[in-house]
Amino acid sequence: MIRYALHCDKNHEFESWFQSSSAYDSQVKRKLVTCPICGSAKVGKAIMAPRIVGKKGRGPATPPPEFAATPAPEAAPSGPTSLLMAQERELRAKLKELRDHIVKNADNVGERFANEARAMHYGDKEHRPIYGEASPDEAKSLIDEGIEVSPLPTLPEDRN
Repeated sequence: MIRYALHCDKNHEFESWFQSSSAYDSQVKRKLVTCPICGSAKVGKAIMAPRIVGKKGRGPATPPPEFAATPAPEAAPSGPTSLLMAQERELRAKLKELRDHIVKNADNVGERFANEARAMHYGDKEHRPIYGEASPDEAKSLIDEGIEVSPLPTLPEDRN
């Protein structure tokens, strides 16, 4: 899976996940990628730095820390920056809500994720919601086999 930072022709910024760069290209060409703010289909990639996470140094999967309280409106700066900050806080809250829902309603299978997903896909085990850990190679292998997987969203607060 590839996460792209995107922007529309009205300069709204957002992110989206794609199975591959060719999947992104195909969806944009067919106008399936639209801005969640204004609905524009004139979307392009924004410049972004890659984030590579190695297996070493990764701790056990734990629920994320709670968000800190946001400043009162009178303390927040005004103008375009405050709008972006508000949109970023809203996006982070939605990502946290999504992740919390997954953690609450799915089984954490840890490092057995690839094997469990494969077993369910091929009918060796009953389907159920799971999450866990997989190396980039394991995730690519699952995708190549037609097994749909998506990474859990991570937030800056998770890196502490």
